[in-house]
Amino acid sequence: MNKYTDVPSSTVPRDTRTLDERTGNLYETVVILSKRANQIAAQMKDELHGKLEEFTTDNDNLEEVFENREQIEISKYYESLPKPTLMATEEFLQGKVYFRNPSKDAPQ
Repeated sequence: MNKYTDVPSSTVPRDTRTLDERTGNLYETVVILSKRANQIAAQMKDELHGKLEEFTTDNDNLEEVFENREQIEISKYYESLPKPTLMATEEFLQGKVYFRNPSKDAPQ
C-alpha cells in the first residue's frame, strides 16, 4: 500500500522537453499520462472500496458510522496519497509505464 511514498504530494513544475523525450510528441505523452492516471485512480478506488467493504453491515446506525476509527484511518490514508496524475507522471519519468502507438506500428 505504500508504493507511492517517493511521489510529491503537490504539483511540481515539469520541463516539457523531458516529458516528450520518450514519445517525441508532448501531446502523445499527455494522452499516455492521462490514461495511466485513470488506471491508477480506478485501482485506488477498487482498493478503497474493498477495504471499506469489510466495515459494512446491514443495520448501520449513525453513531456506529461516525465512531469507526479504523474506517476513518483508512479513508484518511487514501485522502493523503498523491493524486493519480502525479503518480502517473512519476512512473512515466522513471520509465515504468509501457505504451505503444498502434498507428505508428502499423505497416504502411
